[in-house]
This record gives sequence, structure tokens and C-alpha cells, in this order.
Amino acid sequence: MKHFLSSLFPQSFKNYYHLICAVFAALFFGFPAKNIRVIGVTGTNGKTTTSQFIAKVLEEAGYVVALASTINFQIGSKHWVNESKFTTSSAWKLQKFLREAVQAGCDVVVLETSSHALDQHRTFGIPYEIAVITNVTREHLDYHKTMEAYRAAKQKLFKKAKVAIINADMQKPEEFVFPFHEAVVQYSTKNKEADIYARGVSLDFKKVEWFTAETHFVLHLPGIFNIENALAALAVAQVLHIDFSVARKALEKITGIPGRMELVENASGIDIVIDYAVTPDAFEKLYASVLPLKIPGTQIIHVFGACGERDRGKREEMGEIASRSSDIVILTNEDPYHEDPEQIIDEIEKGVSKKKEKDYFRIFDRRQAIHKALEMAEQGDIVLVTGKGAETSMAFGDKRVPWNERAVIQEELATLNK
Repeated sequence: MKHFLSSLFPQSFKNYYHLICAVFAALFFGFPAKNIRVIGVTGTNGKTTTSQFIAKVLEEAGYVVALASTINFQIGSKHWVNESKFTTSSAWKLQKFLREAVQAGCDVVVLETSSHALDQHRTFGIPYEIAVITNVTREHLDYHKTMEAYRAAKQKLFKKAKVAIINADMQKPEEFVFPFHEAVVQYSTKNKEADIYARGVSLDFKKVEWFTAETHFVLHLPGIFNIENALAALAVAQVLHIDFSVARKALEKITGIPGRMELVENASGIDIVIDYAVTPDAFEKLYASVLPLKIPGTQIIHVFGACGERDRGKREEMGEIASRSSDIVILTNEDPYHEDPEQIIDEIEKGVSKKKEKDYFRIFDRRQAIHKALEMAEQGDIVLVTGKGAETSMAFGDKRVPWNERAVIQEELATLNK
């Protein structure tokens, strides 16, 4: 019923309601963000990992940190899981979180900030000091309708901030620079003229290495995109006058981010990777990291679906990328919400045109789909399971069914080993 009633009103009308709620929340909690330094991180892909990296660098530098991200919350030494399925909380919960962070004596808060939250005024009353953007690629067009509107929503974060940190490798980075910015720092893995540049890059399934300035960095996570995310954290370090030697120690201590290029250890010699990738750009970046590490004679098996009631246009693109880049595709359920799961898979399937019948499967039950992938995999193969990451539930209509991707994979591995 709530879903039906919401569909009756245009988003512009609902945004007035969100604004009223945001103003009231800020007033009620006394505009707590004015008493803490705020770093906002936005982007289509990579913002969760980047937020985690920034928080770790700040902690290593001695800051008392608060963090609000898609996967978790933190206030000082207190950590807990974000089970809401929202990147940025409602205005009321967000202002309450900020007040608790201030009361706990936090020096800085890292806020993963979504385009939805910016468009809906949920961040009203938050004076961002630093804004970070990882990229802007196709996503959320069910909501924003056009890429121009999507980019405009993200620009709102940069219109609030004093300092802009921008991925120079993204499309139209200049659109996020405004005359009133006190400083602009651009980072890149491609452009040597960028303020923060990665050279001497070395990639492996267990780690990446590179140099920025004269400092050698090691990150125990795979993927060139994780170097991009780390460079954003280094840009924050530079703005806050944190020495790169401190940042290096922080990044080297990171052994994994839940649901982000997360490796599942196993005794079968299979490289099992869990990742939140839910966009064509995220798929391209995932395969750009995985394909160079593929051993000749082995295969890549990809299990994925698409979220219901989201940008439908990206589904065929994702199917095409997986079809082109993997050896076996297994399509399955992934938060259908109120949409017909079969229709979702039909739309992804349009892109899976190059697969032979034996290389393509439709298995609606996600556990069974994962079981099939693990059953088919042999030593040296790569199994990619994408779309859920570290989420703790799956959405069917208004119901939330408990789900833990890593636990399911481990359970199915145990079943097969028996």
C-alpha cells in the first residue's frame, strides 16, 4: 500500500516533504554538523570503499572518526552494520547520527552521500568541508531520468563544499569545479599532470602496488579501481596535511572491505570474488581487474542479476559485458522488490547473446545459482558473485529476507565438499 501511494505523487512534490523533514531534523538536533568537520563522498561506483579508506587514513593520523556508509556506521571505536539498504540515511537519522558523533568527541565525519539524498534535501544543514567524487556513470536513471539530471544532483554536494577532490579520469571532471572552492585536488591513474598520480602500478589478485610522489604504497585488495579509491583518500590526506607515510601505513593495514572485491578463501583452489557491482561501468572495471589475472585454460563463471524498480536500460548492457568477458553466465534473483523477477532476467538476457546454451543458465533461486557456479568451477577458475556485496537482506516486494552472500558461499562449498 505504501509503495502504491508513493507512486501517486511526483518526485518534485515528495521532495518538498523531504525538505520540511530535513529542516525540522536539523533544528531539533541543533545543527550538529557545524561542530564537526564533514567530508562527503559521492560517485556511482567506489564511494563505499573510498569512504572506508579515508576513515582509516584519518584514524592513523590520530583523528577520532565517525563514518556513515552503505555497509556500516562508526562513531569512534563503536562500529555497527548498516542494514537499511540506504547509502544515506533519512534526514532525521542522519542528524541524530551527527549529534551522537559530536557528543562522542569525534573530530571528523565521513559521509557517503548519494544523489538521491542530495536531490531530496536530506543533507540540509550540513556544511561539507571537503567533497570527493569517484566517478559518474550510468545508474539511477529510473529516478533521475537523464544523465544530466544525475550529474546535477551530485554537483549539489560540491556547491556545499569548500574543497573539491575529483577523479580526473572520469567524464567531464570540470563540471564539479566551482569558483568559490578554496582548493581543487585532482587524482588519476592515467594523467601524470594530476595533483595525485599513481605510477609504477603493479596488479595481483591479492594486492596492488604503486608510487605516488616518492612514496611506495601497497594495498591488499585487487583492482586498478581500488588504486583510484586510494588516491582519493591520499588527496584528502594532502588537503588535511597528513603525511603520505601515515597514509601508507593506514592503507597497508586494510585487508578487505566487506562485499567489495572480497575474496572467499577455500580449499578448492578457486578464486571466489564477491563484489557489489551493479552498473555497466562497475562490470567493466571488475573485468578489467580480473581478466589480466585469468590463467590460460581456466574459466570465469559470473553469477548476477539486477535490482528491481531501478534503471532498466542498464540491464542489457550488463548482460552484454558479462557475456563478452566471462566463460559462463548464470542469471539469478537480486532484490526484485515489486517487479517480476522473470522480466528482470529477460531484460538482462537480451545482452547475453554470445553465450552458447551450455554456457548460460537461468536459476532464480540465488543460493542454487551460487551452488551451480561452485559445482562447475575447477581449480584455478574464477567465480564472480556480484550485486549483493555485504548486504544483509534481499527485497521481495515489501518483505526483507535475511541474506549473507559470504555465508551462503561458504555453506554451499561445505555441501559440495561433503
